[in-house]
Amino acid sequence: MDFTFEYFKTSSDYIKSRIGDFEPEIGMILGSGLGGVAGLIEQPVDIAYNEIPNFLLSTAPGHDGKLIFGSLEGRDVVCMSGRFHYYEGYDYEQLVIPVRVLKLLGIKLLIVTNAAGAINKSYNVGDVMIISDHIKFSGASPLRGKNVEEFGPRFFDNSNTYPEHLRAVARECAKNAKLTVREGVYFFFGGPQFESPAEIRAARLLGGDAAGMSTVTEALTAAHCGLPVLGLSLMTNMAAGVLDIPLSGDDVNATAERVGPLFQEYFIDIIRSLPK
Repeated sequence: MDFTFEYFKTSSDYIKSRIGDFEPEIGMILGSGLGGVAGLIEQPVDIAYNEIPNFLLSTAPGHDGKLIFGSLEGRDVVCMSGRFHYYEGYDYEQLVIPVRVLKLLGIKLLIVTNAAGAINKSYNVGDVMIISDHIKFSGASPLRGKNVEEFGPRFFDNSNTYPEHLRAVARECAKNAKLTVREGVYFFFGGPQFESPAEIRAARLLGGDAAGMSTVTEALTAAHCGLPVLGLSLMTNMAAGVLDIPLSGDDVNATAERVGPLFQEYFIDIIRSLPK
C-alpha cells in the first residue's frame, strides 16, 4: 500500500468537515480499564471509524470503534474508543494511520493506556505503571517502507519517546491516587497468544517490567512525527509463569473492570494537571 501524505490528509479532511473549527490538543488512545473516560467528555461529537476514508476498523473485543471529540477537564481532546493491534491482521505499516491522522488534526500530545501483564515480581495486579521506555524485538517497524517526509525524517531519535516532564506530572498525581503507581519498561509482544513463561523470564532479564500487545507501534509513530507520549499500563494480571495459574482474557477484563474506576480517577487528575 502506498502511504502518501495525501492518503492521511484524506482522512483528516473528512474528519475536519465533521468537527468544523474544533482542534484537539490532546489525543487519547484508551485501553482496558479506561472506557468510562469517554463518557466524561463534554459536548461529544462521535465519528465511527467505518465512516472515515482510509481509516482502519477495530475488531478487538471491547473496542467500540469511533473517535470522540469534545472537552475533558477544560481541555480539547479527541479519544480513540478502540485501537488497532498487529494481531488483528494488520501489517505493522498500517498501524501508523491513527496517530498520523490525529497529528494532522492538531494534537500536541498523545496519551496511551493499556492492559498489561506484570513481569516485575514486585508489582501486583491492579498496579499502574508509568511507561519510562519500551522494548520491541518482534516484527517490523510501523515506519517500514517509503518515508513520508511531511511527518518526520527517515531515521529518527527514539530516546525520548516518553518525556520526563510528562512522567513527572504522572508521578505527582500518583501521590493522591487510590492505587499503587510504578514506573518501568513496557515489553511489546505481538500476540494474540499470551507469552510463554520462558519468554517472560527472558523479558525480565532484559529489563522488562510489564508485557503487552499494543502501544509501542503508536508510540513509535508519534516519535517519528514529533509528538510526546505519556503511557500508562494497568497491571491486569501477573505475566506467564510468575504465578502457577493459566492466563485468561476473561480474568484480564475482570481486573480492568474492578480497578477501572480508580484508574479513571488517576487519569482525570493527570489531564487536570497537565501544563497548558
